[in-house]
This record gives sequence, C-alpha cells and structure tokens, in this order.
Amino acid sequence: MPSSAHALVHRCVTLWKPITRALENLQAPAALLARAYVAEAFLRSGLTKIRDWETTLALFTDEYKVPLLSPGVAAVTGTAGELVLPVMLALGLGGRFAALGLSVVNAVAVISLSEIAPAALQQHVTWGVLLAGLAIYGVGRWSVDCALVKPWLRRVTAPNPA
Repeated sequence: MPSSAHALVHRCVTLWKPITRALENLQAPAALLARAYVAEAFLRSGLTKIRDWETTLALFTDEYKVPLLSPGVAAVTGTAGELVLPVMLALGLGGRFAALGLSVVNAVAVISLSEIAPAALQQHVTWGVLLAGLAIYGVGRWSVDCALVKPWLRRVTAPNPA
C-alpha cells in the first residue's frame, strides 16, 4: 500500500476511535431511555385496565381475541404482565426476562386485535424492536442486574477455595 494511502487509513482510524468510545459511553443511557420509554407505555396500559375492570373484561370478551385463553384469564394475565414487567424493565431487574415477557404481551396485543390502525401497528413495531434490542444486547450498565445481580452471581458461582 502506498504511504499516502496508509497515512489516510491511519488518520481515519485515529479519528474513528474517539467516536467509537463516545458511542460506547452512550450505551448505558440509551438502554435506560429505551427501557423507560417502553415501560411507561405498558405500565400506563395496565393501570388503565385496572381502573375500569368491567370495561377491561368486556374488551377481552368482545374485541381482544387472545388465542388459547378465556377472556377472563387473558385479561388477568395481560394486565398482570403490563403492571409487573414494565417495573422490572425500568429498573433493569431481570431485564432480559422482562423484555421477553413484554415482547409476548406486545405480540399478543397485535395478534388479538382483528383490526389495528397503521399508526398503532407502527407503535407496536417500535416497542418490539426496542424490546428485541434489550433482550439481545442486555439492559445496560445502569440497571439493577448490572449493579447488584451480576456481582452477586459471580460470588455465588465462584469456585469454592477449599
């Protein structure tokens, strides 16, 4: 490789390193923002459901056709998922489990509606992509999992020096 091309590649790599470092430093706050954004949407939905349980049961009976579950069971499990899993996700406690659980809630919500407006479908797709990213890449350093659970697991699973 001619020296001018080598110098150009070296300069590009030198310039790229701080950009990469800066992006890596944004991973934890980005994961926290994604967790908070998705958690808020699902928690609000769950709180709406428990505020008017009769309407919730009517919706699960007449409009939401959840496969394999009776309307009452679907209403209870869906509402419980929308109340518990978002709190776990926001805290980053069992974060991947919460992200996967909310992915199921999200998918069932889309499947159970006979008609869904394009804007609503787009919102579900956005939540699904964020949840997939959190499940695959983890919920980030700013989480209960990272602060408490991982260090505890390392101690518990460390070889016992006997």
